[in-house]
Amino acid sequence: MRDPESFRTEAVERLRAAVPGQALVAASGGIDSTAAAVLAKQALGPRARALFVDTGLLREGETDRVRRISEALKLDIEVVPAAETFFAALDGVTDPEEKRRRIGAAFIRLFEREAKQTAADRLVQGTIAPDWIESGGQLRDTIKTHHNVGGVPKDSTLTLVEPLRDLYKDEVRALAVHLGIPEAHRQPFPGPGLAVRVIGPVTEARVRSARRANAIVEEEVDRAVDAGTLARPWQYFAVLLPVRTVGVLGDNRVWGEAVSVRIVESIDAMTATAVAPPAELLRRIAERITRELSGTVPRVLYDVTDKPPATIEWE
Repeated sequence: MRDPESFRTEAVERLRAAVPGQALVAASGGIDSTAAAVLAKQALGPRARALFVDTGLLREGETDRVRRISEALKLDIEVVPAAETFFAALDGVTDPEEKRRRIGAAFIRLFEREAKQTAADRLVQGTIAPDWIESGGQLRDTIKTHHNVGGVPKDSTLTLVEPLRDLYKDEVRALAVHLGIPEAHRQPFPGPGLAVRVIGPVTEARVRSARRANAIVEEEVDRAVDAGTLARPWQYFAVLLPVRTVGVLGDNRVWGEAVSVRIVESIDAMTATAVAPPAELLRRIAERITRELSGTVPRVLYDVTDKPPATIEWE
């Protein structure tokens, strides 16, 4: 990418050319989709209708955070409650590729229904280069199907418009800073949400456990960063594993699940290095997770694998 202002000017011109009528904007609250939403507003004004879909698979406090960012940027982002739809789509699904495809399809079908309200036929979304590279196609192997690429049904009635398609994450962050987006360096969060951090079946109870564990990791890592004992990592989160493990609660036996903590450093998400955090940080995380999820999660592990061979997310 050239300088952010040149990119912004050209992206606005391309959006105006690509959207002759009404458009929906998929605003997930992440940096990619927020940058796309800001560009769409600058290019299309009231012809762009931004939607934030509450899938029930989000981090703690995410809906309130999106509302705050929307107000700060003067973006009119509508919140669409859809947890029931997404849990129904994921019922009984354990294969990670199928999870991603079903989530992508659920998003598109929801956007198609919403599009009828304003006769919109375009969907602006924050697809970036790693999304379509990892989703495979042509001579590329499929590393993982990104819900906003391979998860889009072939019979969709909406035409996708992707102003950030050729940018990598570091370039998007530079653009976000230029656009005045708050928390431009906030860590990435997967589009399928906690569905790909709940390994195995996706149930409301398991998602609640993953959400709390994930929040604990974020809180403790942020606290360590503020204290100067850890440099700000690229990404840090918890994964709920479908592994039954024995624990002890008082004098009683516990038969629960395990959580794995992952902290990595990266530049563009194409490769990543596992961070070696202070032992005290890991102890605090493990103590809080096992205490706050008492009887549910008696064991906490730490993932030391780089990308490659592993991906950053587990699914």
